[in-house]
Amino acid sequence: MNFHVLTLFPQMILDGMNTSIMGRAISKGKLSVDAVNIRDFSTNKHMKVDDYTYGGGAGMLMQAAPVCAAYRSVEESIGRKPRVVYLTPQGRVFNQQMAWELAQEDELVFLCGHYEGIDERALEMIVTDYVSIGDYVLTGGELPAMVVMDAVARLVPGVLNNDESAQFESFHDNLLEYPQYTRPEEFEGRKVPPVLLCGDHAKVEAWRLEQSIERTKSSDRICTKSTDRNIRKIQQVRKRDKSDID
Repeated sequence: MNFHVLTLFPQMILDGMNTSIMGRAISKGKLSVDAVNIRDFSTNKHMKVDDYTYGGGAGMLMQAAPVCAAYRSVEESIGRKPRVVYLTPQGRVFNQQMAWELAQEDELVFLCGHYEGIDERALEMIVTDYVSIGDYVLTGGELPAMVVMDAVARLVPGVLNNDESAQFESFHDNLLEYPQYTRPEEFEGRKVPPVLLCGDHAKVEAWRLEQSIERTKSSDRICTKSTDRNIRKIQQVRKRDKSDID
């Protein structure tokens, strides 16, 4: 997976992505992160990339020319038109399903706005996906881009040490993750649920599904089809246990 980030702050992207799991994946060649400095494509002698907005208004707007030139440098380097994600509160709200969708690409471009945004003409010309990480305003698109890249990169084969981790974390099958415990068995009077110590993998799976469903129901992320499907799994395990007793 190759990420290309069009930004005014390339070091911010490189520093953020070259640590922890992402950093290890980059060093192993599972990922690459190319931070393209939009300012390098300015034709202004002062390297300016912004100007006042037509019609008036507060703040400055990023100009179309350097943004498009930065994008075209990426397009030329990979030899085709890639998918371009623009981080904006006006976009589709990012979720795990979208992460899986984006993870199917081998080249992804992220466009990071700044100031009051980007000239609409540049967006119309190069953007394929408008993506939001929530209904709030940040200084620029760099942090949202790193959030999306992190979520997508975890789904790339070989990035995680255990490929099953990507499947069974929060939001797999649209359910939140179940509670997890490690040693000691008792901590300040709080004990690990007995079912996790029983050694019966089917019972453990059923308990985890129940906990995931309850957590999901108590949040605003309820997915009825997924919940119903997993309730049937729990019922199958209980039916099996009952038949074993009989």
